[in-house]
Amino acid sequence: MATDTESTGGAGGEPRPDVVGVWTTADGYIRQELRPDGRYDEARGTRRSAYTGRYTVTGNHIDYVDDTGFTATGDIRDGVLHHEHLVLHREG
Repeated sequence: MATDTESTGGAGGEPRPDVVGVWTTADGYIRQELRPDGRYDEARGTRRSAYTGRYTVTGNHIDYVDDTGFTATGDIRDGVLHHEHLVLHREG
């Protein structure tokens, strides 16, 4: 897992303003909050904090590790977060 100075939660610890924030599916069912401290919190429907864990960013690629050890990836392309089979847009 990358921990360079461009990564959220990396050696530099600097937040990525283009990544930090709430991302949501078009129907609003899935909401993923990427926090400046390198943690994420994902809600599904009425289930708050359905998944929580940490993430790192290298370039436009995101690596996720949830608190149970499950891993996933995502990429930001043209301002859209493609997280596994999900497509999320920045809220707001």
